[in-house]
Amino acid sequence: MGADMNLLISKYNVAAPRYTSYPTVPFWQNEEFTREDWSVSVKNRYENSKGKGISLYIHLPYCESLCTYCGCNTRITKNHAVEDPYITSLLAEWKMYKVLLGKESVKVSEIHLGGGTPTFFTPHNLKRLIEGILDGNEKSEDASFSFEAHPANTTEAHLKTLYDLGFRRLSLGIQDFDEKVQAIINRHQTIEEVTYVMERARSIGYDSINFDLIYGLPLQTMESVRETIALSLEMSPDRISFYSYAHVPWIKPGQRKFTEHDLPEGEQKLGLYKMGKAMIQEAGYEDVGMDHFAKVDDALFLAAQDGTLHRNFMGYADRYTPLMIGLGVSSISDSWTAFAQNVKTVEEYHACINAGELPVFKGHLLDEEDLVVRVYILDMMCRGRVVLKGNKIDRKIKGRLVPLMDDNLVQIDGDEVRITDIGRSFLRNVCMAFDERLQKTKERDNLFSQAI
Repeated sequence: MGADMNLLISKYNVAAPRYTSYPTVPFWQNEEFTREDWSVSVKNRYENSKGKGISLYIHLPYCESLCTYCGCNTRITKNHAVEDPYITSLLAEWKMYKVLLGKESVKVSEIHLGGGTPTFFTPHNLKRLIEGILDGNEKSEDASFSFEAHPANTTEAHLKTLYDLGFRRLSLGIQDFDEKVQAIINRHQTIEEVTYVMERARSIGYDSINFDLIYGLPLQTMESVRETIALSLEMSPDRISFYSYAHVPWIKPGQRKFTEHDLPEGEQKLGLYKMGKAMIQEAGYEDVGMDHFAKVDDALFLAAQDGTLHRNFMGYADRYTPLMIGLGVSSISDSWTAFAQNVKTVEEYHACINAGELPVFKGHLLDEEDLVVRVYILDMMCRGRVVLKGNKIDRKIKGRLVPLMDDNLVQIDGDEVRITDIGRSFLRNVCMAFDERLQKTKERDNLFSQAI
């Protein structure tokens, strides 16, 4: 019999990674990483990818105003003259990778525009960017192109331009419809603006629309979150990402506009999650993993059903592409055996590009143990099930899983570990039991947000 839920909340509400990678960024061994190592890793991965192509994440950092809850790398400006030189640098960086690969033409399997606010850029400039990326290259038959959008500044021209370039998915950053919450987080969009974007996107032909919603924001109540979710469900997006707010003001000073006293915490915050999750599932959405829900005909749910669901720096994805290249400020790339992150300021980024250098400033080369743990955590995050393979760390992992089994968060049968229904609310904690690098540090509180 598992422990009382209130006791579980108290016990497991600790600083925990979100596991969009393993090792997580704070534990990268940057001193052992060089640009040359990264270049070799990229080239080898592409050559051995059996024609599956490249996934591109393109970071567009600009926003006209700061959303105070935001944990992303952003540059706040109303000066749209920054668009053209930034796109010039993005295309120059992409050209460097093509030279590195020694290919006149490469296969592009995925493109995702993230931010910042991608729709800060004019439709004309977004067209220039994507046409430049695709110029002379091959597009996979099943290519998946997606972008993030702010409902308050997304126009029909944005939607039509990107659709004509091959985009079929968009993610709308809703977060919360309550006016008081919107005011304190400085994120404003009306129901009418969201409805307009939804209707235009549907009429143009977009086949997958995601809503980002956040629980745990300042001033949220059960009633306000209930209303936000009810309004969202009326619009019937294909996917809903229902995230826990990550309060890390020591990393993101903008979050100091409010204090911990303004935040729902512990049992209250979990109550918001449980209510929201129940509403979303009762409306016909399936739980495909931590924070993510999808309709039964959406590619994300189908991937969860057939075992191809993947998790990367953007969250859950309906496919795994062997090589992910991040372009732009702060973007992270993944060659499976190595990670690399770009410099974090626009000025540094332009300087590297103008010097003809890849703008990578840190990274990590995965050792044999990292690769074992990476697979374990991916399996738990994406499939809720891990089969231990007889590696030398398995005994330690099993030992750390025993208290979670006692609390009914996991079930262990021989070498198979399965998460329980209760355990799904504590998925980050379960994954921590597999995390060898995390176990070696006691300084976690300033590295990660709270698990609940």
